[in-house]
Amino acid sequence: MAKGKVVVGLSGGVDSSVAAWLLKQEGYEVIGATMQTWEPGGDGGREASVIEDAARVARALGIEHHVLDFHREFRCHVMDYFAGEYLQGRTPNPCVVCNRYVKWEAMLKAARDLGADTIATGHYAAVDRLENGRYALRRAATAAKDQTYALYGLTQEQLAHTLMPVGAYEKDQIREMAREAGIPVAQKPDSQEICFIPDGDYAEFIRRYQKREIPEGNFVDRQGNVLGRHRGIIHYTIGQRKGLNISLGKPAFVLEIRPETNEVVLGDNEELFTRTVRASNLNLMGILQLPYKKEIVATGKIRYNHKGERCRVRRVGEDELECTFEQPVRAVTPGQALVLYDENHVLGGGTIVC
Repeated sequence: MAKGKVVVGLSGGVDSSVAAWLLKQEGYEVIGATMQTWEPGGDGGREASVIEDAARVARALGIEHHVLDFHREFRCHVMDYFAGEYLQGRTPNPCVVCNRYVKWEAMLKAARDLGADTIATGHYAAVDRLENGRYALRRAATAAKDQTYALYGLTQEQLAHTLMPVGAYEKDQIREMAREAGIPVAQKPDSQEICFIPDGDYAEFIRRYQKREIPEGNFVDRQGNVLGRHRGIIHYTIGQRKGLNISLGKPAFVLEIRPETNEVVLGDNEELFTRTVRASNLNLMGILQLPYKKEIVATGKIRYNHKGERCRVRRVGEDELECTFEQPVRAVTPGQALVLYDENHVLGGGTIVC
């Protein structure tokens, strides 16, 4: 007996392909959908290859396949945001906003137009409904592939209509299932780069995207002493050591970026450690509210590959929280996400401000 329609976001990779196969095995009527995020021809044909891979998978699975034009949503929510954050001295997390506003918001709307009320993806995570009635992300079975950090911004409405079937498996299991099912991308390598900057040159992308040159400025120390010249603030992020092209007789690290004065502050590695982190633009997930003057204990992650540290969390403003870590954390970076966990579930998170 069919369980109903579900639209699976087919990216042309093995994870989303196996997600579609698993759901079909479970009895869902599966529809494949691939996002077109660039204007036709705007990426030199790279996206055309992704779309063709997804179409081959759909044919192999015997499911419908649609290409959804989301390039306006992607430009507005992801590319404009990405360039703007770097120009403000922050280091953005484009996957977080893409997940919230494109892969989920736009995709769910498109799914409903196709007659489905549920979407599915190949992310390594799972959705649970907790005892308090809230929907929350659960960490994947394999910690090395867990993607809950980049998904913390999803809303309750989005989570309520989401399936993530690959989160219960190891990556090797996913590839083995793909081989056994005859999925044509079973051996396709995982993508590592930001999808719209395949060469990894963020600064060049921003310069071209903004159609302007980014001015040079001064490297300074904490006291304001000029140490040398930098190439433009978009070339730097907190904690960076490589690529500074400056000799101070000792290792130097980026401590702070000051867009208002066009300065990049350098210092010692020890100066990068702190116990206190503040975040705003909050999204609560596993908890209904974070009351004033009452601390909760959680595990906090300050970047995707951060293993997480125990911390005490309290609300300090209508849309701001303060997190005090038991152990100092290194290179807290404005613009990145602070994501809070209670054992295996996401409690919520926000954008780091300091």
